[in-house]
Amino acid sequence: MFVLSRRRTPQPRETGRDRTYVFMLACLNEEKVIGESLARLAGLPLEDFMVLVVDDASDDGTPQLVTAAAAAAEGRIHLYRRVFPDARKGKGAALNAGLEWLSETNVLDGKDPRDVIICVVDADGRLDHHAAEQVDPFFNDPDVGAVQVGVRMYNRNNRLLARLQDMEFVVYGEIFQNARRHLGSVGMGGNGQFMRLAALRSLPGRPWSDCLTEDLDLGVRLIAAGWTNSYCGTAAVHQQAVLTLGRLLRQRSRWFQGHIQASRLAPLILHKIAPRPAADLLYHLSSPALLLLTSLLPISFALMLGDTAVTSIRTGHSALSLWWLPWFYVMTFGLAAAYAFVYRKREPVSRPYSLLLGHIYVIYGYIWFVSGWWALGRVLTGRHTWFKTART
Repeated sequence: MFVLSRRRTPQPRETGRDRTYVFMLACLNEEKVIGESLARLAGLPLEDFMVLVVDDASDDGTPQLVTAAAAAAEGRIHLYRRVFPDARKGKGAALNAGLEWLSETNVLDGKDPRDVIICVVDADGRLDHHAAEQVDPFFNDPDVGAVQVGVRMYNRNNRLLARLQDMEFVVYGEIFQNARRHLGSVGMGGNGQFMRLAALRSLPGRPWSDCLTEDLDLGVRLIAAGWTNSYCGTAAVHQQAVLTLGRLLRQRSRWFQGHIQASRLAPLILHKIAPRPAADLLYHLSSPALLLLTSLLPISFALMLGDTAVTSIRTGHSALSLWWLPWFYVMTFGLAAAYAFVYRKREPVSRPYSLLLGHIYVIYGYIWFVSGWWALGRVLTGRHTWFKTART
C-alpha cells in the first residue's frame, strides 16, 4: 500500500458547475466546541452554502449557542432539534433525520441533487478554509459520489498522545487512502466526508446505518451502488484529539466494535463490487480478526525469551545471544522510517524528531490490541451502546 500510495495521481483542478454545499453536523451536548466550528463554517469562501445543525436532544447549552450563531449568520445556519423518543439513537439516525429535514423543507427547492453536496462535519470539526475549493473539481466527474478529505488534530501540539493521533490519521490518509484511489476502495470517514445528494438518494433505504462505524458502511454501500469514492489529500478537517489514554482506548474500542459489526457487508461486497476493490474491502473487514491474532505474537515472543533465559540459568551457560536483536528491530520498527517520511510531508518537523515519532508510533499502535479485546468482550456479552467521546 505504501508503494502504491507513492504513485502520482493528477489532482483535478478545473472549475465545474455552480454547486450548493450543505454542511451537516449531528450534535449531542457539544457546547464546548460547537461555537468555534460554526464560526469557521460561516466564514468559508463559498457563495451558495448553508449549515444544518441536527441537535440530538442536547441538555446543555448547545441549542442556545447554535441559535445565537444562526442569528449572526443571516440565514446561513439552521437548527433542527430532535426530541424523544426519536432522539439519541446514534449518529447515523441523526444524520438521516437531517437529510429528511432537508427534503421536507424548501431550503433546497429548485436545486439539482447532482449539484448539491452534503458535507458531514463533526461538532469539533474545523475545515480548512480552502477545503471546498479543493474538493469541488472532483465532482466534475459524474461518477464521483463522495470525496473524503484528510483528518488532522488541531491540538496536536498539546501532548505527545495528541501528536501520535495526528500522525495516525496522516499515515492512514497518505498511505491507505491514497493507495485506495488506485484500487477503487476509498473509505469514508465520520468527519469531512463530502457526498453528492443524488448519490445518497440512490441508496436503498436510509443512507446511514445504525452501525457504530456508520461512515464505513456508507462508503461501501456507495461503491456497491456504482459510485466512485475519491480522496482529496490537499485539504483536511481538523478535530480534537483525545488527551487521556483511557478515553482513547474507549474511542478505539468503539471503532473496533463497529468494524466487527461491518462484517455483515461481506455478501454485498462479494456480489456488487468488482474483484480488485472487493479484495481490499474484504481485507479491511477482516482486520479485526487479523489484529486479534496478531496481538498474540508479542506474548509468544516474551514467553520465548523467558524460556530461553530460564534454560540459560539451568544449564549454567548463556543460551541468550544477541542474534535476535537486528531481526527484532526490523520486524518491530522496520516501518518507522516510512511513517516518519509520510508525516514530514504534512507536518514541518525535523527529520530526527519525525524518526523518533515513527518509533514511538509503532508502540502507540499496540493500543489497538487492548481496544480490540475490549470490543470483542462487548460483542460476546451483547453490549452495543456507547457513550460519545467527551470533549475538552
